[in-house]
Amino acid sequence: MNAIYPDWQAPKNIKALTTVRTGGVSLPPFDSFNLGDHVCDDPKAVQQNRSLLVDKFDLPHPPLFLTQTHSTKVIELPFTGSNVEADAVYTQQANQVCLVMTADCLPVLFFNKEGTEVAAAHAGWRGLCDGILEETVSKFKCPTSDIIAWLGPAIGPTAFQVGEEIIEQFCAFDSNAKLAFRPDLTTSGKFLGNLYQLATQRLNRLGITEISGGGHCTYTEQDKFFSYRRDKQTGRMASLIWIE
Repeated sequence: MNAIYPDWQAPKNIKALTTVRTGGVSLPPFDSFNLGDHVCDDPKAVQQNRSLLVDKFDLPHPPLFLTQTHSTKVIELPFTGSNVEADAVYTQQANQVCLVMTADCLPVLFFNKEGTEVAAAHAGWRGLCDGILEETVSKFKCPTSDIIAWLGPAIGPTAFQVGEEIIEQFCAFDSNAKLAFRPDLTTSGKFLGNLYQLATQRLNRLGITEISGGGHCTYTEQDKFFSYRRDKQTGRMASLIWIE
């Protein structure tokens, strides 16, 4: 089964990937490897796809699926509670799979150089602006300079159209955020935003400089990725990381 793998130098015990839209059983418009159970897909197809995820990628066990709300809440695994509303997952235990789902939003995977801590964050523009990456990194026990990050497939800088109010929200935190936006020459009053650049700025401010990824566009690469902005009714990919 196809997947996107981080282009980083990680210890052998660190396993990570992002799924693509092919290789599952869901019917259009969720074709075919949809892992989201909140998008009106056939629940049986979603469950079969989630079982395929475990089997095809040799996961240690079925992962916890969050109820993502564009928040800044981070759950630590193993998780014994009942409320799974969160947008990031952290663990320092082996065989605990950190997983987030996306379909244009930015998935960010983290590990520390010793291979003893990992995390996954779902960073849509709102969560990114509000500090989901900062909250995720705050869970790590190691110095931030020992954290490696990978920016998974998200909507790219030629497709992420926004209004000026979103730029203002980012610039309220850091005036340099304006460098990640440029006028959209096709629509008056609109701009094109670069989620990868915005995330890199935030991570750099935390002292994280070893960052890779950021080369895909979920909106334009229709054969590989689901895109909510492109299709509205669509499936979800998963980005996951664990310590073997």
